[in-house]
Amino acid sequence: MASRLISRYNPTPAKAAPVPVTGLARCRNRSISFAMLTRLIPSSQQPLPAIGLGTWQTFDVRGKAAYPPLQQTLEVLHTAGGSVIDSSPMYGRAEEVVGDLTAELASRDAFFYATKVWTQGREAGIRQMEDSLRKMRRTSLDLLQIHNLVDWQTHLRTLREWQAAGRVRYLGITHYTDGMHEQLERVFSQEPLDFVQFNYSILDRHAEQRLLPAAADRGVATLINRPYGEGSLLTRVGHHPLPGWAAELGITSWAQFLLKFILSHPAVTCVIPGTSNPAHLQDNLRAAEGPLPDEATREKMAAYVRTL
Repeated sequence: MASRLISRYNPTPAKAAPVPVTGLARCRNRSISFAMLTRLIPSSQQPLPAIGLGTWQTFDVRGKAAYPPLQQTLEVLHTAGGSVIDSSPMYGRAEEVVGDLTAELASRDAFFYATKVWTQGREAGIRQMEDSLRKMRRTSLDLLQIHNLVDWQTHLRTLREWQAAGRVRYLGITHYTDGMHEQLERVFSQEPLDFVQFNYSILDRHAEQRLLPAAADRGVATLINRPYGEGSLLTRVGHHPLPGWAAELGITSWAQFLLKFILSHPAVTCVIPGTSNPAHLQDNLRAAEGPLPDEATREKMAAYVRTL
């Protein structure tokens, strides 16, 4: 039986210590048969599948001719036991496309809908959040985040009002650069928040220094963006063979290799790689099954990628 994710993170665990997990979400489709890793949202103890779906660029499409592969991608997410869909008003038509597609799915209420507010001023923020609800075709959202900390003090007051009214369940903040990690930590150290979203990857490990341990210590769930360095990591490794020892972790692709490294950090709640390709998403989701690397293997993985 998998153990629950502990609330405090030990930055120097024993090398052979297993990575703590919340549990397993059973896949709903026999053709994609595995049990997905879940992690707890500390503020509610709700289990959350550890691989989700980002929509930046990938869901910013025009014309319903582009919809079928995106709908298949959402179906793969659901049938594999995933739920998190992360979007933003910054992402062009992504929110509207998510709304159009999920409205046609019987599973529409099974997803975890996350989006953001990205503007200056209280009234502009309210208008934008109302627009997000309309575009995503929801009466309430699972998570609203302040995108890149834009006017965060103003929007946080509004978000707390919305949370009290039941219009949003969880509140969060985001950024995507190492240089803002200190500010993210400062905000959630001062203000009670449920989520923090930021960049982290096998070759961009700045978040390990303070941000990941601080989030675990404060009981803040983490969403990880840019897990592939906006594609640069996949380009870097794609023409090289996987190391033979990767098979010991059930890894069959570079995407799984890179995602398993991230998931093996015990303070990571969910990773949200973006894709519009259902086969790529299915490959991503496989990273959340089977064993995760211990500390020694994590360092071995990072060292191997650095040589490529």
